[in-house]
Amino acid sequence: MKSMTASEAVIKTTAAKNIGSSFASHWLLRHWALEIFALFAGAVIWESLGWGLGLQWLPPFSQVIVALFHFVVSGVILSNLQSSLMSLIVGFALSLIFGLVLGALMGRYRIVEKAFDVYVHALFVCPSILFAPIFFAIFGLSDASRVAIIFVYSTFVIVINTATAIRTVDPSLVEMAYSFGCRERQIFTRILLPASLPLVFAGIRLGMGRAVKGMINGEMLIAFVGLGALAQKYGAQFDAARVFAIAMVVLIIGLVGNAIVQTLEHRLTRWAD
Repeated sequence: MKSMTASEAVIKTTAAKNIGSSFASHWLLRHWALEIFALFAGAVIWESLGWGLGLQWLPPFSQVIVALFHFVVSGVILSNLQSSLMSLIVGFALSLIFGLVLGALMGRYRIVEKAFDVYVHALFVCPSILFAPIFFAIFGLSDASRVAIIFVYSTFVIVINTATAIRTVDPSLVEMAYSFGCRERQIFTRILLPASLPLVFAGIRLGMGRAVKGMINGEMLIAFVGLGALAQKYGAQFDAARVFAIAMVVLIIGLVGNAIVQTLEHRLTRWAD
């Protein structure tokens, strides 16, 4: 049998890579086809209604894209986006730490649940925006005000979901661990936390969405900076195209944040599939 020449090997390797790349592209197209079609159809309907109805508050989709392009080119969005994202990251990180710890303790220990349950549910039901004047009086026009409102918006849904997730773990697993001499720390790290991760991440996704809302509300009502301040400025000028452009940026932030949480969830909960 003749040995393969170097040129033939390169050709076959290149062909295999092309086939693999084509297959991957075809799979991605099939996987995201419905989402892409839905977005395209929504843009077409938006454009048609914008031109057909002629309403001041509903500009055509093309005008919103032009406004967004001008924002990006001028650097207005990027400068304000940096400020908004920093507050979002800090506020959500603090709410994540506090929410997971308190939720785990409430789910595991009955005495902790009785002590904090009424406060957690009361603060969850209470509209978080009511705390804006309080944070303004305490922190003034500072980043701490925005971080605090984001924290209040996102923390308690994480606490409630985490506590519920811990309580729904099969008690027989805990009893079996005790019978094998496991300590409390080992029960937490090896049984309760892994078994409750799917529900915990559901609370984290909800918390991320509420954190984005808190970011915008805090910027509009407290600090008057960032994307919220831009939305308030152009809203007062009745510039609907620019307001929708800012809303699209906020929507993208929420989608990216949710995608990050889902990616982390898939990596940590593969065993549940």
